[in-house]
Amino acid sequence: MNIISFKESELPVDELETIGLAAGGQMLLNVNDLKALLSGRRTDMLHLENLETESIKIKSIHAKISLRRNENGKADLLIHPIYRKPATPDFLDDNEAKQLEKGEVASLLKITVDDKGNKKEVLVEYDAETREFIVSDTEKILVPDMINSEFLTPAQKEAYRKGKEVKLADGTILNYSGTDSQGIRSNRLALIASVLVDGGLSFMVYQALNAAFGKKHDPKESKKLSPGYHSAMADVENQRPVADNSHIRFEKNRYSR
Repeated sequence: MNIISFKESELPVDELETIGLAAGGQMLLNVNDLKALLSGRRTDMLHLENLETESIKIKSIHAKISLRRNENGKADLLIHPIYRKPATPDFLDDNEAKQLEKGEVASLLKITVDDKGNKKEVLVEYDAETREFIVSDTEKILVPDMINSEFLTPAQKEAYRKGKEVKLADGTILNYSGTDSQGIRSNRLALIASVLVDGGLSFMVYQALNAAFGKKHDPKESKKLSPGYHSAMADVENQRPVADNSHIRFEKNRYSR
């Protein structure tokens, strides 16, 4: 889900300008990468320039970026380069790590212990682009209350939280993915997710979604938009802060990245 975790005013613009992703106080990221960044997720792969620390100076590099809130409540910029060799979490054994690296499984559920000795369930995935293991605390994964106007059952919500596929009555199949910049993969190129926030519904329109792990989109099936999708879109339109939405046009079959 792409509920906003950071405001645009919180973006570390100076740091982003230093690596070529902002200029004159204006962001140079595309819309999808900016949404990913503000939602606390990783962007897609980017070309960064002039990275410099106290001991390292790099002219250019390909990497993903994300934001993390520090102890003072401010947004820190994190850079995720392409690693030569992945650092395996200590709670994965060699066989589990190889399964993820080779793409034999999309994710693994593991029980770990935090610094205070408390057990927690985590979802482990592998980002083949950066050669990095991505670990998500399942309790912190935001689960939609509705998809395409269909309420998710408690069982479906639990499955989503654990990275498993969820199938809806309209034929839409989706699952959470910590390695995807949109956070959701689906057999459909577009869907609308809704979550209850402060007593009201917040809508997220997803387009150009990636297919599930190890699968490809069916050219015809992936473009189908159910009555539930259109109903949810009508609700989205009704929430737009304009008096007349007649100027808005949605081209149903254009969902290319």
